[in-house]
Amino acid sequence: QLQLVESGGGLVQPGGSLRLSCTASGSTLEDYTIGWFRQAPGKEREGVSCISRRDGTTYYKNSVKGRFTISRDNAKNTVYLLMNSLKPEDTATYYCAVDSVIMTAQAMCGMKTFGPLDAWGQGTLVTVSS
Repeated sequence: QLQLVESGGGLVQPGGSLRLSCTASGSTLEDYTIGWFRQAPGKEREGVSCISRRDGTTYYKNSVKGRFTISRDNAKNTVYLLMNSLKPEDTATYYCAVDSVIMTAQAMCGMKTFGPLDAWGQGTLVTVSS
């Protein structure tokens, strides 16, 4: 059974950087379209960045374009989210999720609920504050 574990969250000052990791066990991430999502207190979950299983194309939410980078290391069965120039509004719990049916990154990032997806992690908290 596929399991995902996120790590790398923490407290960082505005303008700082963090790299989140999502490591899979039980299956290979190459078989899935992968997404990083976040949910701030009192707000809806939103897709931040996703990468397609079909062709590796990526999608970014407008507010993180140019600051966040999604990448995958198939040898380590891990997907990363490098977050630079962090802002207080980036504060949220970040989740990775995967699906074998969804083919495009944009469609993956458009998912509002995790229920239909193959798997998701427990989340890692990112706090951007001085």
